[in-house]
Amino acid sequence: METSRDRELMSFGLERALRWGAVAHDGQFRKGVKTPYFEHVVGVAMILDRLGFEEAVVIAGLLHDVVEDTEATLDQVRERFGDEVARTVEACSEIKTDAQGRKRPWIDRKRDHLKALAGAPLEVRAVILADKLHNLLSMACDLEEGRPVWSLFNASRADLLGYYRATIDLVGVGDPRLQRLAERCRQLLDGLAEDARGGRDERVESAENREKQSRRVD
Repeated sequence: METSRDRELMSFGLERALRWGAVAHDGQFRKGVKTPYFEHVVGVAMILDRLGFEEAVVIAGLLHDVVEDTEATLDQVRERFGDEVARTVEACSEIKTDAQGRKRPWIDRKRDHLKALAGAPLEVRAVILADKLHNLLSMACDLEEGRPVWSLFNASRADLLGYYRATIDLVGVGDPRLQRLAERCRQLLDGLAEDARGGRDERVESAENREKQSRRVD
C-alpha cells in the first residue's frame, strides 16, 4: 500500500486538473455566497487525498462536476486524464435535462442517480461521499454564519436531508475509509436536522420553492 512518504508531493496530472477545472468552473459560485464554485471541488479532492486515495481518485474529485455543470465533455476528460478518471466522473454525473433539453425535476434526477449508484465501485462511492461531506460542511458553516440555506434549494429541507441520508447509507459501506466518511456525514446530517436557526419552517420553505418553480423558464 502506498504511504504518504511514497507519494509525490505534486504531480503534473494534479496540476493539469487544477488548471483545467478552474477554467471550466470560472464564473460559477456556491449557493447563496460569492465563493467561487471551484472551492467545492478542491474541498472534495482534499478530503479524498487526506484519506489516502490514489491520485486518479483525487483528480476525479477535482473534476466530478465538470461534465455535469460546465461545457466540458466526458471525451475531453478521458483525453486529458485517462479512462479511470473519466469513468468515475461519468458515474458521479447526474443527467439534468431530458431528451428535449428541458430541466428534469430535482426528485427525478436524485432518484435515478441513486439507482445508478447501486453496486458502484469503491472509487465512485468515495467521490460521492466526499462530495456529500463537503456539501454538508458548507451548509453547516453557512447556518453557523447566519446565511440562508434551505430556501436556496428546489426541495424541502426534509427531502434534501432524506436524499443525503439515503445516498450515504447506500454507498458508505465496506471500505473503512468509506465508513469514516459516512460516519462524519451522519454527524453533520443529525446536526442539520436538529438545527432551528434556519429561521423558517417547512411551510414557508415549501411556499418559496413553489414560487421559484412557477417563475422558472425551462
